[in-house]
Amino acid sequence: MDVPILGPILRWLQALFFSKHLQIAILGLQSAGKTSLVNVISSGQFSEEMVPTVGFNMRKIQSGNVQIKMWDIGGQPRFRSMWERYCRGVSAIVFVVDSAIPRPSTEQQPASATSTAVETAPDPSADKQSRAAALTTAAGTGSASSRLANIAWHTATEELHALVSRPELAGIPLLVLATKNDVKGAASVEEVIKVMKLDTLRAREVSCYSVSSKTQSNIPRTMQWLCNRQPLGTGK
Repeated sequence: MDVPILGPILRWLQALFFSKHLQIAILGLQSAGKTSLVNVISSGQFSEEMVPTVGFNMRKIQSGNVQIKMWDIGGQPRFRSMWERYCRGVSAIVFVVDSAIPRPSTEQQPASATSTAVETAPDPSADKQSRAAALTTAAGTGSASSRLANIAWHTATEELHALVSRPELAGIPLLVLATKNDVKGAASVEEVIKVMKLDTLRAREVSCYSVSSKTQSNIPRTMQWLCNRQPLGTGK
């Protein structure tokens, strides 16, 4: 004979003993789109107007039997010294870059022939003509805007490589999210991998997805990636 009360009890026991708790550190330069991404993941809501993160924010989200604690860390220079602390013991590091910023020329940065594989997600923003125009603009004239764009990509690359080179963070999976792929001319996954030299990173899982918080493009794929991580966090 079925006992109705057993259903809720079994579900409670299953959630208690079989749930998975993850910690994720979300980093990137200021205005890259980190907080917008966290808001969309946690609530499904997107806003054009976002207040820059001061210090850090923490969000908890539930996806099936997976609970994820997300640390959204400020990207201004004065907060970057905090990044390593919040990355220790996490299940994964998510590094967010603004793919709408024009890229520097990659002609002098050939990919390593012995590079490690970087997992990628489909890039729905593919618009070859607009992307080619953006590359030409970025590489061509040496204008002030081009120089600032070059500095932004260079700084993001240097900060990421310096961070993951820390011995305390060895082996932690890395997901690079190229946000704002809804903007015409946004960098493709292949361009981000090349500019940021992701194919040179060793001894860790590295993935790169092109996403948009505004259209929620590849957000489900990102959530799937996060939920598949191992619960390595030790609590903060």
